[in-house]
Amino acid sequence: MRTRRMVHVLATATAAGSLLVACSGAGGSSSSGGGGKSINVLMVGNPQMEDIQKLTKSTFTKDTGIKVNFTVLPENELRDKVTQDIATQAGQYDVATIGAYEVPIWTKNGWLHELGSYADKDASFDKADLLKPIVTSLSGSDGKLYALPFYGESSFLMYNKDVMKAKGVTVPEHPTWQQIADIAAKVDGAEPGMRGICLRGLAGWGELGAPLTTVVNTFGGTWFTKDWKAEVSSPAFKKATNFYVDLVKKHGEAGAAQSGFTECLNAMSQKKVAMWYDATSAAGSLEDPSASKIAGHVGYAYAPTAETRSSGWLWSWAWAMPKTTKNADAASKFMLWASSKKYEKLVGEKLGWARVPSGKRASTYAIPQYQKAAASFGDLTLKSIEAADPANPGVQPRPTVGVQYVAIPEFQDLGTKVTQEISAAIAGKTGVDKALSDGQKLAENVAKNYQK
Repeated sequence: MRTRRMVHVLATATAAGSLLVACSGAGGSSSSGGGGKSINVLMVGNPQMEDIQKLTKSTFTKDTGIKVNFTVLPENELRDKVTQDIATQAGQYDVATIGAYEVPIWTKNGWLHELGSYADKDASFDKADLLKPIVTSLSGSDGKLYALPFYGESSFLMYNKDVMKAKGVTVPEHPTWQQIADIAAKVDGAEPGMRGICLRGLAGWGELGAPLTTVVNTFGGTWFTKDWKAEVSSPAFKKATNFYVDLVKKHGEAGAAQSGFTECLNAMSQKKVAMWYDATSAAGSLEDPSASKIAGHVGYAYAPTAETRSSGWLWSWAWAMPKTTKNADAASKFMLWASSKKYEKLVGEKLGWARVPSGKRASTYAIPQYQKAAASFGDLTLKSIEAADPANPGVQPRPTVGVQYVAIPEFQDLGTKVTQEISAAIAGKTGVDKALSDGQKLAENVAKNYQK
């Protein structure tokens, strides 16, 4: 009964989005002549995934004979598509990128293959080398690993050092949000067309919802109390949201309501904003001189805080295998390769060490070439990941784990609908009070499913 209800919730929430992206997938059979020599992989369109597309045919396929058909989608569309495929057991994909939010929920429903045993059988993979916080986030309640991390991340502040120097501004290593707001005001317009800061405004629980929830946490708010009382319209939640919306409206990027991770990455790398608060994994792209105008001129600081000691999120884009695959052997070989030390070395040697998909292995931070390329952000990334506390991310006890999300299936729909309203507030189409009042009603309906 519980599983059927969860399938209904997830499938219903993604139906509309799935219609929009149906024409972009690989589709068809995953096998080649029944031999499992071709697999379909669905993944998010982040820079690290673009890199693996470039490298797979000449290395993995050449060595194994396994052809990989990639379907790459923007983050919001990816979440819709992968949820629909796995929750409804459509079986279109052999491998998909998912994260710490999905793993415990989908594992409980029996939708994913257990992957720890595959990793244990491959001595070169070295499962013990994976960072503990990442392993924990990708494990089921049985303690087994159900997804292999491609890269791990927390969140931090990135800033243009040249702009700060020109304006006589020193960014603290552990800034408060008020300090960041003050700095954004000072550097807004520092160069023609440059805004003070980039903050995600694109609706989506994993887009705008991710950074906003870290701000809510550190301002003393929460989506739900430990006993499942909805808190979306609480004073702390409202204070945090007003702060976020005001900051991005006053000093944020142009077209903020349509800006997600990808748009902010472009704005920062092209010198259109002076600061950016987002995923630590973005640093590798910012330090790539072939794609970034500020490579070598970026400063980094811990995620800004208000009432908590830290506020960085914890996430991993990871490879998962749906139970519906008929190509488990080929799929597992691809995932083990994509998350291996060998693959990291390949990226470093072929594309540049700053672009290594890091944040998942302790050994990465001991590689001399990576240490040199990531000197400005590597150590801070590792410390941010280790400091993230999914069990206690705010000032009060929580009903579930998760820094930037609530680990229940309904949150995918709830978070997206609430952020749609907040994105509209950023665009000036509604007010924060109305957005959160509407969100409170939605959250209360969700809470009824869990209150005793």
